[in-house]
Amino acid sequence: MIVCPNCNHQNPDGATQCEACYTPLPATMPCPNCGASVQTDAAFCGQCGFRLNASGSPAGETSAPNFPDLVAPEPLIEPEPLPVGASNPEELNQISPPASERSSGLPPTVVSQPPTPESENTSPPDPAPVPPPPTVTSSPPPLPVVPSSSSPPPVTAPGTAKTQLQIQSASLLHLQTNTQIELPANLSVIHMGKPNDQIPPDIDVSGFPNSEIVSRVHADIRVEGDTYYIEDVGSSNGTYINHTPLSRGNRHRLRPGDRISLGKGDQVTFLFQSS
Repeated sequence: MIVCPNCNHQNPDGATQCEACYTPLPATMPCPNCGASVQTDAAFCGQCGFRLNASGSPAGETSAPNFPDLVAPEPLIEPEPLPVGASNPEELNQISPPASERSSGLPPTVVSQPPTPESENTSPPDPAPVPPPPTVTSSPPPLPVVPSSSSPPPVTAPGTAKTQLQIQSASLLHLQTNTQIELPANLSVIHMGKPNDQIPPDIDVSGFPNSEIVSRVHADIRVEGDTYYIEDVGSSNGTYINHTPLSRGNRHRLRPGDRISLGKGDQVTFLFQSS
């Protein structure tokens, strides 16, 4: 049976959406290490702790991409070689006629430039008189403007106030000891349990009373945008949401005020809070 994460309705195996509220049901797959049923987007197997990736294969096995060889583009216009002896554009224009004259078959036209007055008169011009440096007069610094105490405060135009971004945060309140635990904001998967050699817990409950009923790898809280989900990853004594058991492989969308119990007997209980 597959329990709906939205309304907790029990659906038959193989169902893709809830029969009661039509919520899409999460897909499952067998663990490649132990064969246990886990969700397709799970990062670890709750039974044996085997690390999984999005495709269901061990993480780290990636194939190098195949990039095609780059082909050098052909030039759009073939450059014309410079004639022998031409060192600047003016000599090139004198040696090589324009393209219009070469295509028409006419002899090249030689343009003669008239002599300029500077070329006839070789004597250097008289130097221009140098003006005297300007006189700099020092002016007294401006007096500071002291605002009057009777002047009204500046009026801020509507729409110019600074916009403050609100960042949503979530926490768990341990009801037995009234301890507040802030959920890490930089993690997409938050592991709940006790210290172990496979998956270190992000929320360690070993210091709370009756923690012996909590498994070392007990439950995961997944963060997707502003939405939080909780799922049991193969605990021995189970996970209960509002006194209802959460089936293994299914997840429940957490809402403010939801009661989370790790193990039977409601001995290790947290209250989900969001602000």
